[in-house]
Amino acid sequence: MSDVARMAGVSKMTVSRVLAGHSVALATRERVQHAIDELGYVADAAAGALSSGRSEFVAVLVPSLASSNFSDTVRGLAAALEPQGLQLLLGDTDYDLQREERLVRSMLRHQPRCIALTGAQHTAATRTLLRRSGIPVVEMWDLPSDPIDTAVGFSNVKAAREMVRYLTERGYRKIGFLGGASDLDRRGLERLKGYQQEIRAQGLGEPRIVRLGDSPITMSHGGPAFDALLARWPDTDAVMCVSDMSAFGAIMQCHRLGLNVPGDIAVAGFGNFEVAACTHPSITTVSVDAHGIGFRTGETLLAALAGDGVQGSRKSVKIDYTVIARESA
Repeated sequence: MSDVARMAGVSKMTVSRVLAGHSVALATRERVQHAIDELGYVADAAAGALSSGRSEFVAVLVPSLASSNFSDTVRGLAAALEPQGLQLLLGDTDYDLQREERLVRSMLRHQPRCIALTGAQHTAATRTLLRRSGIPVVEMWDLPSDPIDTAVGFSNVKAAREMVRYLTERGYRKIGFLGGASDLDRRGLERLKGYQQEIRAQGLGEPRIVRLGDSPITMSHGGPAFDALLARWPDTDAVMCVSDMSAFGAIMQCHRLGLNVPGDIAVAGFGNFEVAACTHPSITTVSVDAHGIGFRTGETLLAALAGDGVQGSRKSVKIDYTVIARESA
């Protein structure tokens, strides 16, 4: 800053005012900007945050950037926040609550304006850190009964139950479920819970469940899980999968086994990933607006910052979901 001031023939305070966007005479502003450009000067944002108690960052934690749904959520957040001059400080928790806690500790050291994280399940230490931070916090994708601050999401249990009802309305009665073996994917567990509740509510016998593979579930999990399901329950007439990724793998296995989908067995997914519309047959799925979750989260954070910029709302914002009927079921 001293070099810029010396080249422009102004004081360091004037340079600071130009950088902060405060009122400065046009000719003076132009001289300072020319010096900044000539010297390649970039203001120290960390120093600015220390002096003002504010940064330009919003901390965001997602379970996996390999998932297009969570990538879309990040895009939605950026679309809402970047026009307001806020940038994302992004972390990938890999579905690990201890890793999430470490990332929260690290990100809070950077004095983010606010923080968005995925899910309602956190360590006790993470919840304490976030509540004591005093900054706005949004939990995305779930609707916790006791939110840290604000939540933007939907009920995975209810969405899964709706998919089971759709399948039964189509005449299917022997419905299986393919999910992951790990308990780290809380949204997957909620979908399993919804499947079990609706199967029992409709008196369809004991649930037919295969849990295989670590999170995140990919296409490669669907085939082996499907084989395990048919090995135990060969009369299964429909399969509900925890995600479109496993549904795609199950459908590919049906092709290899010479089974017609949905003639011999129906397959349904969850998430409305791009592959669901592109595969053959196209996959019946639950559609959730992942980009919309991110954008609404961004709007919620901006509203909090426009107020007093601290926690206190303790409310939930519900996002709509719908079953999309396609060829596979």
